[in-house]
Amino acid sequence: MRIAGAVRVAVAAAACGVLLTSCGSGGDDSTRTTKNDGGAGQAKGGGSAQQNPADLKSIPDVGHRWQSKIPKDSRQVVAVYGDGEDSAKSTVVLFTKSNSADATWEKTRSWPAHNGKKGWTTDHRENDKRSPVGVFTLTDAGGVLADPGAKFPYTKSDSMQAPHYWPRTHWHDFDYVIAIDYNRAKGTPPNDPTRPQGQAKGGSIWLHMDHGSGTSGCVSLSKTGMEHLLRTLDPKQHPVVVMGDRANLKA
Repeated sequence: MRIAGAVRVAVAAAACGVLLTSCGSGGDDSTRTTKNDGGAGQAKGGGSAQQNPADLKSIPDVGHRWQSKIPKDSRQVVAVYGDGEDSAKSTVVLFTKSNSADATWEKTRSWPAHNGKKGWTTDHRENDKRSPVGVFTLTDAGGVLADPGAKFPYTKSDSMQAPHYWPRTHWHDFDYVIAIDYNRAKGTPPNDPTRPQGQAKGGSIWLHMDHGSGTSGCVSLSKTGMEHLLRTLDPKQHPVVVMGDRANLKA
């Protein structure tokens, strides 16, 4: 259920401290890479996970372990293919499926991206600087900037602003955010501090804007990529993110 805007903003402001220690933590990057502009996303069939569209009965390069966790009613999948278990580089690919009974997955867009600066893990813990491997629902969005036309409930709040003692390159990380439902309460602003599995399991894992290097556990991509996802992902289509390094995803 959509929470009234004023309530969502108030909760977001209260949760800001938890957010900034979990997702951003931008000041300790040890490696810099060229910032991805991402453009409007690569054309269909380009980038990673290439496969004949006629064969897309399942999400490419995702093994049965994770494929089986994609809900049957999901018609939108954001696949995050990490370059390696210890790599901060990845590729985000958007797959969609029509509502027809015999529909197959179609690759619609892809963007270069980053993940946790230390790579990936199947047992994410608070401050381990790795992104969690798995399949997670997507239900809530927000950011410092005004709603760009998101289909998700969207919380605009200055409380999501990255602190300015972080490097300037990180100041706009949270202009747009899509919460990944890892250890969080669905139906709340992205920076709500509730962690149903406890603090030690970490949280505040988001899709957000890229600053050109690894994150503290989130997945980051270009502003145009975030805008496209916000305007495209639809709760009625039960979107999920399938994320991990390539080896773990194929398991």
